[in-house]
Amino acid sequence: MDERRVTPRHRVFKAGTIEFDGAGVDCTIRNMSPIGAGLEVANPVGIPHEVTLRVLTQHVRQHCYIVWRKEKRMGVTFD
Repeated sequence: MDERRVTPRHRVFKAGTIEFDGAGVDCTIRNMSPIGAGLEVANPVGIPHEVTLRVLTQHVRQHCYIVWRKEKRMGVTFD
């Protein structure tokens, strides 16, 4: 499979929260680069296209868009 990312992602295992509309969904950040991340959630139902990712260990919030979804995994690009 060809790599289509502009910047390679580095494997990580960090706790995060996907925030939207005053709600939050816990997630695991599986990989990350300066322009995006791969996330895993228990249940992706109801998560909209535009969200804020909060990285708990770094106290960082990043506005992002979901660019792909597959079962419990999703990829986001940072705004």
